[in-house]
Amino acid sequence: MAVVAATEEKKVLHGKYELGRLLGHGTFAKVYHARNIETGKSVAVKVVGKEKVIKVGMTEQVKREISVMKMVSHPNIVELHEVMASKTKIYFVMDLVRGGELFSKIARAGRLKEDAARRYFQQLISAVDLCHSRGVYHRDLKPENLLLDDDGNLKVADFGLSALTEHLRPDGLLHTTCGTPAYVAPEVIGKRGYDGAKADIWSCGVVLFVLLAGFLPFQDDNIVNMYKKIHRGDFKCPPWFSSDARRLITRLLDPNPNTRITIAKLAESPWFKKSSLSPPPPPPTTINEEEVWVKEESMNAFHIISLSEGFDLSPLFEEESRRKRGEEMGLRFATGRPASSVISRLEEVAKAARLSVRRSGESRVRIEGEKVVGRRGRISIAAEVFAVTASVSVVEVRRDGGDAVEYDRFCNQELRPALKDIVWASAAADSQTTTAA
Repeated sequence: MAVVAATEEKKVLHGKYELGRLLGHGTFAKVYHARNIETGKSVAVKVVGKEKVIKVGMTEQVKREISVMKMVSHPNIVELHEVMASKTKIYFVMDLVRGGELFSKIARAGRLKEDAARRYFQQLISAVDLCHSRGVYHRDLKPENLLLDDDGNLKVADFGLSALTEHLRPDGLLHTTCGTPAYVAPEVIGKRGYDGAKADIWSCGVVLFVLLAGFLPFQDDNIVNMYKKIHRGDFKCPPWFSSDARRLITRLLDPNPNTRITIAKLAESPWFKKSSLSPPPPPPTTINEEEVWVKEESMNAFHIISLSEGFDLSPLFEEESRRKRGEEMGLRFATGRPASSVISRLEEVAKAARLSVRRSGESRVRIEGEKVVGRRGRISIAAEVFAVTASVSVVEVRRDGGDAVEYDRFCNQELRPALKDIVWASAAADSQTTTAA
């Protein structure tokens, strides 16, 4: 890394980049418009605080993103021009992508015509094919990570969750669960290892569906039910899809990775080979602060799951909707244990805490206090195990009645420590050097 020769206060980095206005900021980074003093070219400079990166355990992720972006130079991938550092900050000099996210374009249009969708999809596949040829697997492909430049061309961004060939386990597969739930492949959820290239192809299939339909193929307010739909490949194409598009998407969203279409076969498909009649209109050529891409190391759902070792999944997926309905949040975690084993463990914990237990079927249990505590009476806790796949279940524990303070005490002091060994800690990295993927 080069050393910053001038302070941020002077608005000049390394005597080369003049910082302009702040374009946006988030938890981990600020993004500035900047100008290369030597060439006059506009760029985006992402400024990340080292202390924050270290604090949340994202050091390896940042290093990985830098190394990956240097490996994948392609017209349809956001280019990382330079990385600089001071004692307290890291500076990423990147393409200034003015057209915003493809997601915003879909949101405005509702859905895209097949001709426009095909052009974006062809560019996406071209970029993904280059990544795979370099042994890079993106693992978080979605419209929010697909940007548009001044000419309306697609640019793949955000390689923070990407993996390299060196991260493969001895079985030749990746094992870290990551990605955005609605776009993640079923084998990634299944915890048995997955081929990064095939998982990326699935995500590309979801992207294509969204481009053409304007909505997701797998949707459900209940995250467990959504996982089940993904695992079964349970989706329906809208009637306006052409027959060729329908056939291609069915092959892209094949829940069996062994029979899912490959990029080589995809390139031969009639729908993909068809030439676009005209390019989509380019985005505005003037900089609009709301449209300029402002990306940072986002803590998406599966990333947070990995950092939290499987606990407290509810806030990641349902917090906002539950708050709107006035419902209370509970405790949720993933496990590889069968329902009977989980229920037995919950019974042991309850009895050790001198609470009564009552089973309701093979996957439900109710835990109740024997005495009134606090203003709201006897504590009552409901627990249920949902099978997502044959090897992965989600356990939900919620307060059904009684004192909230007593419930929190039980969860934090009794339940969490006792369940630690059965929680699926997806923070197990693809390699020993990976701390958050």
